Amino acid sequence: MADFVREVMTPGVVAVRPDASLVEAAQLMRAQGTGGVLVVGHHRVIGVLTDRDIALRAVADGADPLTVSAEAVCTRDPVVIGPEEAVSAAAKLMRDHAVRRLPVVEDGRPVGMVSLGDLAVAADPGPRSAPMYAHDRWQGPRTTPED
Repeated sequence: MADFVREVMTPGVVAVRPDASLVEAAQLMRAQGTGGVLVVGHHRVIGVLTDRDIALRAVADGADPLTVSAEAVCTRDPVVIGPEEAVSAAAKLMRDHAVRRLPVVEDGRPVGMVSLGDLAVAADPGPRSAPMYAHDRWQGPRTTPED
C-alpha cells in the first residue's frame, strides 16, 4: 500500500473560477470524468464543488444553474492535505469531516485531489473484477419477451 498522499492522489488541478456558472462546472466535470472540481481564486482553494452539491444545493431548490455561481454552492474552506502527508492521515481527515475528497495543497496552492476512491484503489490495487460504478454494469432497460 502507498505511504504518502502524493502516491495516490490525482495530480493536476481540475478547477473553476468562483464566478463560473454551475453549468460550466458540470460540463468540466463531465469532460474530465470527475465528480468534483476545485473552486480556485488567485491560486488559492476557495472550495470544493461536487455534482452532488449542484444537484442538492441548487437544482433541487429550483435555482438556475446558468446563473448560480460555483462559489455560491461549493463547500467553502475545505479541509486540505499536503502531498507528503500519510495516506492514513487523509483517510482520518475524510472520516472525521465526512468528506469524500480532499484538495491536495502545497505551499498554499492546489496541486491535486485525493478521493475516497483513490484510497480504496491504493488499499486493494488488484485487478478490477467487479464493476465499481453503476454505469459500468448498465445494460439498458430490461424488457420482458412478448407472448
